[in-house]
Amino acid sequence: MANFYDTEIEFFIQLHYSRLSEKDRRQYAAIEAKKLGFGGKMYISKLLSMSRRTLNKVLLELKNEKIYEEIPIGKQRRVGGGRKKNLQNSQH
Repeated sequence: MANFYDTEIEFFIQLHYSRLSEKDRRQYAAIEAKKLGFGGKMYISKLLSMSRRTLNKVLLELKNEKIYEEIPIGKQRRVGGGRKKNLQNSQH
């Protein structure tokens, strides 16, 4: 894996990332990966412990305004997104 940034910049990226909301984290990571070009997704996914699949999905969201607008204002995900509730545990 190529190192695009030095250790100090990696620290600041990780620190800033840790202070963001979930939605902002995903978008920030995707923008950083896009800025770096070839190998950027792999580098950022390892640096921030995020899956490349998630980065790919967020890049599509950012590119496609229609998908981006499906995320309600004040929410982190599109309607129906996220972990599904375990119905067995919620009935008790």
